Amino acid sequence: MTTPKKEKSTPAPRAWQRMLSGRRLDLLDPSPLDIEIEDIALGLSREVRWNGQTLGEWGYTIAEHSLLVEEIVGLIKPDTKPEIRLAALLHDAPEYVIGDLITPFKYAIGSGYKDLENRLMQAIHVRFGLPANLPDKTNKLIKRADRMAAYLEATQLAGFSDKEASKIFGKPRAMPNIRITGISPQEANKNFLKRFGELA
Repeated sequence: MTTPKKEKSTPAPRAWQRMLSGRRLDLLDPSPLDIEIEDIALGLSREVRWNGQTLGEWGYTIAEHSLLVEEIVGLIKPDTKPEIRLAALLHDAPEYVIGDLITPFKYAIGSGYKDLENRLMQAIHVRFGLPANLPDKTNKLIKRADRMAAYLEATQLAGFSDKEASKIFGKPRAMPNIRITGISPQEANKNFLKRFGELA
């Protein structure tokens, strides 16, 4: 009588990302202990918005966008506390690992992407002393600044007409007097870390 052969078990797919800091971040169960601001700054300064379809020598990075949103939060509400401005700076931080997907693609992927993004965001918040889930009032303020930033980027860098951008993003009632230009990834990285240090 022959003994049946045991089937080889298939190893689970790798779900972690090694960072240049040496951290190994589990994307499915991220730990705040595996998150470093230097990794976030590096990733965001090398990831571009608008799928790279922007004017200028350099692609417009998520690091630059994050700085813009944080600046606009301060313009909307000058007395905003540093921790809320820090949350604004970090509002797209999960993209240092999962990248920046344009909104239509996020809808096509479905809820799996949003769940992953939320888990990463909660771990990032905890790592830097913020509530895992921000209050609704804070989220609304950051979202408003994010839409204003998107409008400015769309009309100044991404080739949208004022009419088209107004329809998609909503034209800001009080337009911030901000001119946007792309900068090198190295400069974006440096600026992001500098502002983080000021707020944290």
